[in-house]
Amino acid sequence: MTAKGLVHVLAGCRLRTGNPVGWLAAVVAIVGMLLAGCAPAAESELVPPPDEPLPTDVPQGTKLVVADQNEAVQTLMRASGAHDELAAATEYANFLGGPAILEAIRAGSVDLAAVGDTPPIQAHAAGESVPIVAARKQSKPDYRFAVAPGVTVDRLTDLAGKRISYGEGTGRQPFVLRALRKAGLQPTDVELIPLQAADFPDAIRTGQVDVAVLNEPHFTRYLRDYRDAGASAVPEAELDGVASGLQYLYARGEALRDPAKAAAIRDFVYKWVAAVTWSREYPDTWIDAYHVDNQRLSRADGRTVVESEGAFTFPPLRGELVEIQQDSIDIIHDAGDIPERLTAEDEFDTRFDEVLDEAVEAAGARRVAAG
Repeated sequence: MTAKGLVHVLAGCRLRTGNPVGWLAAVVAIVGMLLAGCAPAAESELVPPPDEPLPTDVPQGTKLVVADQNEAVQTLMRASGAHDELAAATEYANFLGGPAILEAIRAGSVDLAAVGDTPPIQAHAAGESVPIVAARKQSKPDYRFAVAPGVTVDRLTDLAGKRISYGEGTGRQPFVLRALRKAGLQPTDVELIPLQAADFPDAIRTGQVDVAVLNEPHFTRYLRDYRDAGASAVPEAELDGVASGLQYLYARGEALRDPAKAAAIRDFVYKWVAAVTWSREYPDTWIDAYHVDNQRLSRADGRTVVESEGAFTFPPLRGELVEIQQDSIDIIHDAGDIPERLTAEDEFDTRFDEVLDEAVEAAGARRVAAG
């Protein structure tokens, strides 16, 4: 294991006292990487899931570990009642940032994870089999540029010369690169400050950066706490074509080759769609369960967060979604952050499209935005 990998796991895993499974996932990840050292991935790890129908039978005793961020997935599944309906015994391990999750997946301690659009690219570049099995797209930006007091950024072109937080291996990475591309700027026209995802909020609060890429609830919390001091944000209208609005579920390749775990992942995807749809149908209940009780926001701030996300869809794992993912790959490659240009189509397990069709129909949701 590299020193960088160990740092990602230790810094990225934020576990509350009393969460033994989450702590065990982190420990197993560290031990597994120490044993693996710097050896390349075994050939079997690079083979994509078999091209055959997904198993549907979840044997009694099947266990699933799901990597979470900001405790959002576990709160969603429990508050909606979907967790109690899962066929497998499911536990959640909380992490901050895709790199830490990838290290845990490589160690075999996590089966499924909720991530942005960049972790699958990093896994692909590292030769890991971690296919995308589901996608959720929000109609409004999933990241925003928070601006420090005393700094003015009214247009993306104003980013020139600014210190900007930069998180390789996270969804914040292509967000920044697309913003620079739209503004006609090169990475060399700004100062990119490499940070771990967990450090972005503190970096903007303490003046380490002029502009930080924040997701919710961190963005709303920052403006609430520092607006009186002069904090601001790049206008949302500037972000058209910059934010992908994507959240993926991606799964450990070895778990998908295990019939019991593959069936459990199929079942989780189906019920995750139902839970996400529930959160839009009962926003007040969701706001209280997550934004108020878990994230300690006010109800008003929680409603601001929910409204800032827009509508949710569950796009097909082909076509337009692959094109968006390919653009993320290309822009990261052009910035020199991955060694070769990858093929986005290789990152999707399209067998799950049938599951998503069934789940979306049952939940009354949409696969694509209404015309």
